[in-house]
Amino acid sequence: MPKILIEACCGSADDALEAARGGADRVELNSALYLGGLTPSAGSLRVLRESSGVPVMAMLRPREGGFCYTEAAFRTMLADGELLLRAGADGLVFGCLTPDGEIDEPRVRALVALCGGRPAVFHRAIDVTPDWRRALEALIRCGVTRVLTSGQAKSAMLGAQTIAQMVRFAQGAIEILPGAGVTLDNVLELLAITGCTQVHLSHRRELCDSSTHANPDLRFGHPQGPPEDVYKVTDASYFARMRALLP
Repeated sequence: MPKILIEACCGSADDALEAARGGADRVELNSALYLGGLTPSAGSLRVLRESSGVPVMAMLRPREGGFCYTEAAFRTMLADGELLLRAGADGLVFGCLTPDGEIDEPRVRALVALCGGRPAVFHRAIDVTPDWRRALEALIRCGVTRVLTSGQAKSAMLGAQTIAQMVRFAQGAIEILPGAGVTLDNVLELLAITGCTQVHLSHRRELCDSSTHANPDLRFGHPQGPPEDVYKVTDASYFARMRALLP
């Protein structure tokens, strides 16, 4: 088996630094992982770039809730992308769909052009398209480097057969990156089924910030969100175990 590249899905500079310390080969930098991952700050990217040499793919997602954006939201993606590339991003991650869930080719082409030859990655928005074959053909036409997918299933293991079909369908014209629910327990089986040579995962541990304990009844986020004294950071030891398991 060839060397397997491990990409860590991270929500902050601290998160990404821990992932790199654990052996992650590449980082996808986000904010707000609780919402599925939104655009990170240029500051977090700059801190990460100054502190680690791990390649960083920066997310462009201006809001939660779908992938069909207003003109203002798309202009925000372009502006954020320019700032993040200037701050040291090695590539950009994005997904733009039409109202009926098809690939929005003009917008995807604009974002690929913004990357200027750097990797352009289409995220799991492909998993809600009505026909993944048609979607892959569109992404290949647009010059997208890589697509992150769970095979249109709730997890990559459940969608492993579809991911394998994607790999065969793409014939090397676009990289297929399996992600969602990848663990130490299933990664070898997932790779064997799909034939992929890279995986995307996160594994985080909870930490406590005691600064809110003087008034624990107040909430600053969503009522159904995590407690105000809890935050999560990548578990470096988990990534070290993943790195030791894989070739």
